[in-house]
Amino acid sequence: MDLGLTGKTAIVTGGSGVIGQGLVLGYAAEGANVVCADRDVVKAAQLEQIAREQGLPGRVLAVGTDVTDRSSIDRMMQACREQFGPVDILVNNAGGARGPVQFAELDDEALEWELALNVKGVVHSCQAAASDFKERGGVIVNISSTGGHSPGSAIAFSNYASAKGYVLVLTKALASEWADWGVRVNAICPGLIVPESPDVVGEGSLWCRFGLDTLVTPEKLRAARDQAAPASMPNQPIKRYGRPDDIANLALFLSSDKAGYLTGQMLSVSGGGWMP
Repeated sequence: MDLGLTGKTAIVTGGSGVIGQGLVLGYAAEGANVVCADRDVVKAAQLEQIAREQGLPGRVLAVGTDVTDRSSIDRMMQACREQFGPVDILVNNAGGARGPVQFAELDDEALEWELALNVKGVVHSCQAAASDFKERGGVIVNISSTGGHSPGSAIAFSNYASAKGYVLVLTKALASEWADWGVRVNAICPGLIVPESPDVVGEGSLWCRFGLDTLVTPEKLRAARDQAAPASMPNQPIKRYGRPDDIANLALFLSSDKAGYLTGQMLSVSGGGWMP
């Protein structure tokens, strides 16, 4: 299906992460020019190379970006405009949890780290793109989490889940406030999305910090590639782990005119693990 994204300019923050890689290559496959904005410039540059090797119609540009630093976001936006022109699509994907911790033991450092990454990064990225959106319209896709609307699924990640809840409220607020600009704003709430293999995980990923030890082991990742039904999800209707393409496919649809009557929505991509 032609989604009409050819020639569009897309920014994906956290583009070298597990979900981010699927997003970046997905937009490039649809013909959009994509800024892969990430602190891990090495992984981002690898995505540039992969896009070239695969002959994708859209170009990928790696730009070192720290979304917790507004000046870094501004520099990334300037690089985007110089290379591709004004922003059409902003995907606020950068985010993550510092690590599992009981709320009573949460310290200020972890509190501020998660709020800066998951809340301020989204706020500042939207603000930095606002002038383009005000002039031309556009699309924002916020990547939240099932924990943002179902906190019981985020035990030991209370602060992270609360930060993602902010993103969901902001999604609705901007969908209303920027509608007159012709901007649609929606949120995707992933369940557990696993990498295809440990080899694709960047140094800054939660999978390096704790995921491969506490969430899904490398052995389970191999089983996931074989469509195995993990014993850890007996109540989930679709019995497999989520993959980056599951998020990318929805983001591409939401970015297209085929979703032109959708805004302010929270869409769970969790194999039916959460049903509103």
